[in-house]
Amino acid sequence: MAAATVYDGLSLLFQFLNNFGFLVLVTVGLAIIFGMMGVINLAHGEFILVGIYGTALAYHAGAPLPLAMVAGVAVTTVFGVVVERLIVRHLYDRLLDSMVATWGLSLVVAQLLLIVFGSSLDSISTPMGNVAYGPYTSSVYRSVFLPAAALVVLGGLYLLFTRTEFGVKARATIEDPETARAMGVDTDRMYVTTFAIGSALAGLTGALYAPAIGAITPDRGSTFLVESFVAVVVGGSSVVVGTLSASTLLGLVNAAFSWQLGTFVGLMAMLLVAIVLLRLLPNGISGYVEDWRERRRADQ
Repeated sequence: MAAATVYDGLSLLFQFLNNFGFLVLVTVGLAIIFGMMGVINLAHGEFILVGIYGTALAYHAGAPLPLAMVAGVAVTTVFGVVVERLIVRHLYDRLLDSMVATWGLSLVVAQLLLIVFGSSLDSISTPMGNVAYGPYTSSVYRSVFLPAAALVVLGGLYLLFTRTEFGVKARATIEDPETARAMGVDTDRMYVTTFAIGSALAGLTGALYAPAIGAITPDRGSTFLVESFVAVVVGGSSVVVGTLSASTLLGLVNAAFSWQLGTFVGLMAMLLVAIVLLRLLPNGISGYVEDWRERRRADQ
């Protein structure tokens, strides 16, 4: 009985780590583009899909998997810069317009992938094998490597936006572009660079999940879009605090219900918790944390 309890606990833990890694990685790119820049990018799932296709095509062309992943990130970054220069740069502070434009872009990208590459690409086998414990098995890549990669990405973003000159200029540009421009900041360059970083993170997500999603099809973008938007809205505008807190909470809810009642129920439970949190915390978890800090400063 004790052994069975331990195995069940490990199964729940690995399920949570799987969900946590997925939520963090699909959310960070959108958290920068939506949470920081105010652009509602409904093509975020297709940005990830570009990373998946870039990785898969390079891998099937003979490149080692790590090099193929680099290619996937590079292709998505270039794609993001082109989209920002041609479309998004005209839509800052125009939320509804950005929604319509990026929604149309998502349809165009999905159809182009279908026309050019067909209904599916050959899948990439998942590396690192499985770990067995009692009656259960779990993928080392999905349940250990990807959550670890997610934490490394969050740590890197924290250092980038809080400990570097670029991060200070980027945050100043996003919060008050007129003042930043008056102080000599090239705001146009900051916008395109920040959008490129968000696109690169979407490409990184696609590259990392290319060996983990099974069949690679042009309609997989929606798989990433819904959960990433839920996590961004629940987490709030802070890329690191919001993404980490929302992914932890929603990943735990999803894991608990999926483990007991199945994947569909886990997803529904996660969405219901998100609805309740949005009612209680309209500015997201990071917004609540910031309000709490302000109240503490005012009381001191």
